[in-house]
Amino acid sequence: MAKDISPKTHFRGYAIPGPTVPGYRDDPELVVEMGETLDVLCGHFRIFQLKKGHRYSTDDLLTAWYGSSWCPSARSILDLGSGIGTVAMVAAWRLPGAQIVTVEAQTESVRLAWKSVRWNGLESRFDIREGDLRDAQTLTDTERFDLVFGSPPYFPMGSGVEGDHPQKVACRFEVRGTIADYCQTAARHMERGGTFACVFPITPSEQAERVVVGAKDAGLSIVRQRPIVLREGEPPLLGVFILMCSADLPEEIRDQTWEEPPLIIRRADGSIHPEYAAVKLGFGFPP
Repeated sequence: MAKDISPKTHFRGYAIPGPTVPGYRDDPELVVEMGETLDVLCGHFRIFQLKKGHRYSTDDLLTAWYGSSWCPSARSILDLGSGIGTVAMVAAWRLPGAQIVTVEAQTESVRLAWKSVRWNGLESRFDIREGDLRDAQTLTDTERFDLVFGSPPYFPMGSGVEGDHPQKVACRFEVRGTIADYCQTAARHMERGGTFACVFPITPSEQAERVVVGAKDAGLSIVRQRPIVLREGEPPLLGVFILMCSADLPEEIRDQTWEEPPLIIRRADGSIHPEYAAVKLGFGFPP
């Protein structure tokens, strides 16, 4: 039997927002198994992760926050390469009226995502599919979504140390698709006027150029982006992007991108930057 985890109202002075979750404390399939952890995600939502596998990151949280901020009326969401379900579940917490489809190729990640979905009482809102986002059989031609998410792997295979766990490798390296593949799939499945939100490195500049080229080749326009500075005083390593189908935009703004000021995660002394603390409140995470 799983450990009884009763909902708390506060955490270190922070009033925890959002709905409480069922937790299914008597369900034998939802115990924290050996090698797993059950961690806070947003509000009362929790997520199952492997201790030594891929674990959710700031990149995932920012992708979900940015996309749901700029497409707040989404009724349908698609999360490509969804991993353990981090982005999709944060989006579900922020957009409680949305139905969500996720696509993930790794069986272990799909298993963990299902556990988290059930723990959080989201079964009626989620359709978790195991498959390659590039495979035409994974999504039908007619499926369209108001909001598409993508947190693609950043690096080509062989370009760095791949890691000690297969789950980590596929999250960091392009085992099954590049940013260009994510753009192509997103463009095929966006509803009219829909939004594609993604995260990708912008340093070195060659990485940022891959987003620009991938978007253009897929018929997408980058309408806004925000650089992410991990520590104050350092150059931005990542960027979050909002893209739309170019054909859905007036011709005169298809090549315009509004670049927002950098979002700083930590100050020079290592403490959480005040703006990021405020951002975290927006997805139900202690500041």
